[in-house]
Amino acid sequence: MIFLMLGIGIHSTSLAQGSPNLGKTDRLMEMAKTSISSSEYEKANYYFRQIIESSASIPPEMPYYFAETLFELKQYDNSAKFLNKYLEINGFKAENYEAAKNLEKKLKAPLEAIAACKLCDSKGYRYQPCPTCQGDKVIQQDCSYCKGKGIVGCSRCKATGIVTKKNVFNITEYYQCSRCKGEGRLTCPRCDGSLKEVSACHTCSGFGEVHSEKLCDHQVHHEHADEKTTAQ
Repeated sequence: MIFLMLGIGIHSTSLAQGSPNLGKTDRLMEMAKTSISSSEYEKANYYFRQIIESSASIPPEMPYYFAETLFELKQYDNSAKFLNKYLEINGFKAENYEAAKNLEKKLKAPLEAIAACKLCDSKGYRYQPCPTCQGDKVIQQDCSYCKGKGIVGCSRCKATGIVTKKNVFNITEYYQCSRCKGEGRLTCPRCDGSLKEVSACHTCSGFGEVHSEKLCDHQVHHEHADEKTTAQ
């Protein structure tokens, strides 16, 4: 199982602060590097996560190795973020500077593919049809105006059924509201009392699709022939 690293960022302070649990961090770092050398990138991803989630200081070279791991796991957006932070913090004096610049070049094509693809989000995760509206974008649901009650309070009489008026002697006179005929309520003007309305699906906000945890290959699959095609 691939451990997704969405939402995890590195700040310069995280490289310098933390409890002195360096022995554990060093062991995890070596285990991660060994996993990389054996092409066991999911395992390396796990070890790097353990370092990040611990209170120990993050080794200066870890962001590069993590970026390399994420690249191999096709998590290109996350890889670029860790790589950029590595270069930002360490500059051209970084131990893996040349390798980092090479990785930066390798990331260019897949990042451009993600940006051009309409089948996935900006992080490269494929959209899937909304399970509520099945991709139709709209759905019949409880009327949002009357909350599924079919009636609303009359605004003219403030739902009392009575309106007031001052006469020439400044005396308040009371009349039955002509708008609601003294009922204090009206049939909902949006659903016409049906309690339902056809409106943008609440689950996908009218988009028709929702995010998934599946990395996108930017190809329209035969079983999803109605999916949007990749932008050229």
